[in-house]
Amino acid sequence: MHRTHPHHRLFTSESVTDGHPDKVADQISDAVLDAVLTKDPLGRVACETALTTGTVVVFGEISTEAYVDIPGIVRSTIRDIGYVRAKYGFDYETCGVLVGIDEQSPDIAQGVNTGGAGDQGMMFGYACDETPELMPAPIQLAHQLARRVSECRRDGVLRWARPDGKTQVTVEYDESGRPLRVDTVLISLQHSEDVSKEQIYDDVQRHVVEATIPAQWLDDDTRRFVNPTGRFVIGGPMADAGLTGRKIIVDTYGGYARHGGGAFSGKDPTKVDRSAAYGARWAAKNVVAAGLASRCEVQVAYAIGMAKPVSVLVETFGTERVPADQIASLLDEYVDLSPVGLMSALELRRPIYRQVAAFGHFGRSDLDLPWERLSLAAEFAREAGTEPLLTAAAS
Repeated sequence: MHRTHPHHRLFTSESVTDGHPDKVADQISDAVLDAVLTKDPLGRVACETALTTGTVVVFGEISTEAYVDIPGIVRSTIRDIGYVRAKYGFDYETCGVLVGIDEQSPDIAQGVNTGGAGDQGMMFGYACDETPELMPAPIQLAHQLARRVSECRRDGVLRWARPDGKTQVTVEYDESGRPLRVDTVLISLQHSEDVSKEQIYDDVQRHVVEATIPAQWLDDDTRRFVNPTGRFVIGGPMADAGLTGRKIIVDTYGGYARHGGGAFSGKDPTKVDRSAAYGARWAAKNVVAAGLASRCEVQVAYAIGMAKPVSVLVETFGTERVPADQIASLLDEYVDLSPVGLMSALELRRPIYRQVAAFGHFGRSDLDLPWERLSLAAEFAREAGTEPLLTAAAS
């Protein structure tokens, strides 16, 4: 077993590329959602996607007067991801598309129509000061590697690369819980048949790992693995079936924080699985950015048809710089956690979802996402008398 300093600990998180079968499914579901919201911002969508060799099935419940061309959306999404040749094992032009859509149950609709939550359940939001994005270092680095892999494939830097792939990063933490270094980097990347293992390894190190992970995080003891089985030619839906909502830990905090179990993709913002998880991240991120705590986790829970959460819990893991009850009071005063309040504050009835269906929903410095904005940090810091770590101007 690999060992490190006896008082240090290792934590590992993974990400996947946009061509991973589960992520293809997520992107199709969110592309359908975006298409509905473009024409009908009040549309209700619960869209699931399943795919395997040569076949895509889109099913679920959609309530809208708008018409959307679901087979066309499926094919254009698959094309944009990069499955454009039959030799990749999956092709946007030749795959079969089956659609089975019904309307939202009237029993659910009667509660949502009055501003209530679309389901019961609990959701978590989390932030910490390990990275500039206020995300845990392992998942943030894993996402950045996955995004870099995709960029290099699209730009032709990795001409042999194919859409499917995974990344994984292990970070070593010191006695105080601060990240010290990257202990292990693992990248599994689908490739053409005519490229050597040596070229794959060298190209990935040069163009992905060393171009993404800050040099001070890497050292001579960092273990680096690329395609450990030695071959990854068959990939995508031909190698593994894909399904919406099967990468919920990749979508959030890489296992570093707790998870309520609900998936995001394909769900309109009346579904608190999505809107409340975004709202809880917004709240937690602004708490950390305001300097109120180094780590913050916010849990909210709902009853179907009821607007206000049945419970809200703020956990700062002993890192708070002001009393925990003061932090909870600030959130109660400034953050409306009802579905209607979150949809208004975070502008969630817009077609903004397909862009987050790959490479993570949080910590996206490449996108302007409402739940990542530090719109409350300055006010929190003023109220609590703390020195803000980050403010809206800095973000």
